[in-house]
Amino acid sequence: MPMIDAYATVGTFADKHQLAMDLAAAVMTIEQVPEIPMFRKNTAAFVHDLPVDSISNVDGDSNYVRVQVLTNAGALDRDKQLAVVRQLTDIIATAAGDPSIADRTWVLLSEAPQGGWGLKGYANTNDELVASARAEIAALSGGKPAA
Repeated sequence: MPMIDAYATVGTFADKHQLAMDLAAAVMTIEQVPEIPMFRKNTAAFVHDLPVDSISNVDGDSNYVRVQVLTNAGALDRDKQLAVVRQLTDIIATAAGDPSIADRTWVLLSEAPQGGWGLKGYANTNDELVASARAEIAALSGGKPAA
């Protein structure tokens, strides 16, 4: 159930809603979580427009994109980390209509600490999230226990 934040200067993306959907879908697919409402409704991306003067490198360039992906602890093994960074960078470049922006896109991967994933007003541990997902899968499958 990752949260994705993409930051860029105003006008970088023509269709921010589609970009948000594409980022969320990519991370959910890479995580390989079940297609259940719990994950579909709680994997989301936020696209933030920033004024040009609010981003700069040492040389004064403002044409960067920063994508931060927050997952629960252990959700992304090394192969999934590599896939998230590659695919989100590609999605950003496509959404910007500028292949060269891939060279200026930073993707940061972060994990919520145990008990640090708040959902429905409760700070969940990883075990609690897994138990909730299994209960939802069982309910959707007519009560059959999930593996």
